[in-house]
Amino acid sequence: MSMKKVSSSVIRLAHGAGGVLQEELINFITRNITYKRVNKGIGVEELDDGATIPLEDYDQEIVVTADGHTVYPIFFPGGNLGILSVCGTVNDLIMMGAQPLAITSIIIIEEGFSFDSLEKIVNSFNFKAKEANIAIIAGDTKIMPRGTLNEIIMATTGIGLKDKNIKVLDSNCQVGDKIIITGSIADHGTALIGSREGLNIASDLTSDVNLLTDIYEVLKPELAENIIHAMKDPTRGGIAGALNNWASKSNVSIQLIEESIPIKRQVSAICEMLGLDPFMIASEGRALISVNPKNVNDILEKIRSTKMGRDAEIIGEVKKDNPKKVFLKTLVGGTRFVDMPLGEPIPRIC
Repeated sequence: MSMKKVSSSVIRLAHGAGGVLQEELINFITRNITYKRVNKGIGVEELDDGATIPLEDYDQEIVVTADGHTVYPIFFPGGNLGILSVCGTVNDLIMMGAQPLAITSIIIIEEGFSFDSLEKIVNSFNFKAKEANIAIIAGDTKIMPRGTLNEIIMATTGIGLKDKNIKVLDSNCQVGDKIIITGSIADHGTALIGSREGLNIASDLTSDVNLLTDIYEVLKPELAENIIHAMKDPTRGGIAGALNNWASKSNVSIQLIEESIPIKRQVSAICEMLGLDPFMIASEGRALISVNPKNVNDILEKIRSTKMGRDAEIIGEVKKDNPKKVFLKTLVGGTRFVDMPLGEPIPRIC
């Protein structure tokens, strides 16, 4: 393969960070795949949170998602690698409108890693899978020589099931839809960077990493009635990356209202100190939801009735003009673009 169509001759950390460069890497890896979907389902080309396999002669389809987890540090305020692996995988299934059923686990361990740390991670993984009511059905374990891997990484596959009539896709935002965020943004990435060596940032901020299963359960009727058009967890690339994906794939624009976007005081302070944009920083227990405006208040009330969604807010609207752009109506009354990030500014956040 020629490298002429990519912007760099080597892989950089930013190529795995959820922005423009990651799209470039994914396109490079997937461009010569021969078969990219099964039974006319959602496949690689859509670059959604998962893929679907419609079942012939049935009204349902299998939903599959895959994820690698390289978070550093592996134990962080509010979570660890095991918790993150389950939550990230289960939440991706939910973002496709699917009922999570099962998960697989691949664990790759550096020689010299302690059994005590492994036990904490595996126990957390098992406990969170039980909390999500999903089975752990398969896996693999490999050991790498000392110095060839930084401690431990995990890779998972999630399997779910949904009705074929449920259409929750990045490309399905409708003009007039209201955009809901289920809680404060950027907690996960900011908590991680605050806990890394050498920064000396004192904060009580913890990651928002958690399951979105309670929110999924209360929204099942709206999913079945196609009142909810799109859902996305703003992980790598933050809400800026997620909303730009929606705008581009749905050929719409999205207008955000700055004063409505929930950001914790600690997040704002750390981002300001480090010159970071909270819109581009990952969350791991939040969902963006694009919903029919006629039902938005009822849906917001349902989300707020859950523990994970009690701080949910309506933060914007889907527009027709200036498609494929995301705009922010600022506190001072102006409007600015919210650009697609080049990459997550904080490496190894998931």
